[in-house]
Amino acid sequence: MRTLWQAAGAEWAKLWSVRSTWWCLACAFVLTVLTSITLAGGAATDALREGADGVRIVASEAVVSGTSFVQFALVALAMLAITSEYASGGIRVTLQATPVRGVVLAAKALVVGPVMFAAGVLAGAVATAAVYLVLSIDVFGGLVVLPVGEVVADLLGMGVFYALVSVMTLGVGAAMRSAAGTLTVMFMLLMGLPLVILMTGVPALLDASLRMPMFAGLAFMDSTENLTGGPMPYSPGEGLVWLLAWVAAAVVAGHAVLRRRDA
Repeated sequence: MRTLWQAAGAEWAKLWSVRSTWWCLACAFVLTVLTSITLAGGAATDALREGADGVRIVASEAVVSGTSFVQFALVALAMLAITSEYASGGIRVTLQATPVRGVVLAAKALVVGPVMFAAGVLAGAVATAAVYLVLSIDVFGGLVVLPVGEVVADLLGMGVFYALVSVMTLGVGAAMRSAAGTLTVMFMLLMGLPLVILMTGVPALLDASLRMPMFAGLAFMDSTENLTGGPMPYSPGEGLVWLLAWVAAAVVAGHAVLRRRDA
């Protein structure tokens, strides 16, 4: 029977042996850069139109705002790390080599989480540099700035957010066992339900929607605004707590299904 580290080594080899990993990462990088430039350009244009004096746009803030859209490329990668084994039948071999189901899920999380953290930080750094270079042209009058402390904090926050969402996806994938089911559930949790609830306009429901994973992540990353245009109603620390609670719930559910059902 494999130990946790042996199982993690096997998961590392499986992750990098398929082309879908590289395609998902490439899509995440391209989406991060293009979305960030678009959002930063829109913010800079609005600032110039309104004639706001002394306004400064931190390049990495636009990158953080774009995580709501970019996250699905990395969700797809995390999803495939487990659902592809069910589709191909490879999960039987995995469970024979590592019979303890919790070890299987932990090994996948130990690989996928750090990979997503690194991908988030690196993609964010590239996008931040691209935003600064593109928006440094004269027409924007030096609106975009690069304060080192804020940029580093934003990039690390993005990495942690992507890592946690990816581990959450693994839990949902273990519970759903199919790519279609996992992607549907993750889309509903990350964007579908929060946006639908926001449209109701009911104060109690609005408050609940802002505790769902996407908004909790934005709060944790200290995003200045949510998708309603207003400020986040709680601190980054509370946002992290809510996000961890969602991740824990997904992992517990996935582990329960993995233990009770045969491959």
